Amino acid sequence: MPQTTYLALLLIGLLGGTHCAGMCGGIVGALSFGGPPSITLHLAYNAGRVSSYCLAGALAGALGEASIALSGPLPIRLVLSILANLMLIALAFYLMGVGAALAWPERLGQKLWRYLQPLARSFLPARSFVQAFPLGLLWGWLPCGLVYSALANALTSGSALHGSGMMLAFGIGTLPNLLLAGLLASRLHAYTRLPAVRWLSAAIILCFGVWGLFTSTRQLLLA
Repeated sequence: MPQTTYLALLLIGLLGGTHCAGMCGGIVGALSFGGPPSITLHLAYNAGRVSSYCLAGALAGALGEASIALSGPLPIRLVLSILANLMLIALAFYLMGVGAALAWPERLGQKLWRYLQPLARSFLPARSFVQAFPLGLLWGWLPCGLVYSALANALTSGSALHGSGMMLAFGIGTLPNLLLAGLLASRLHAYTRLPAVRWLSAAIILCFGVWGLFTSTRQLLLA
């Protein structure tokens, strides 16, 4: 089982959700454009978004499985785990606003997003399920350091099924913040901008990353 468990990824999604609210707050707010907030539309959007995370997790898990099969199970899995925990540490600093720790993977993701963004915006304003769900599917591929950190952990899962499950846990963790961002947009936006909230979330994620890095590195040295 990967060092970062399903529960840990759920907590990372929840703690990093302050970043999610900032990244996607405008879109989820647009789901209420022209009328009162609709829980149905927000649920449809988030179902689409989490579905994309699960697909990306399955692809990452399958890639990790192929790497493990080609290189031998123990060393490559530990190397992947070390890289995944380094990504978590970078994410913690990213949430703290220290440097541009995850800017480079987001720049890579921008190449795909340039093609998807115009299509995603064609579903705005979303007034029905058939608009909100595909909007979420597309918006799930928005370049995001938080998502990429979770995907790095899905690489260590060793299978498409586990990789998808890990990203499902992560996606569920992001739900509270994004649902509230849509239904209570202005209040939550002010909350997520509080330095204490972001630093506390980052500190907990940093602990996940440092502990995982320590245990994976020790196992690799003993292998």
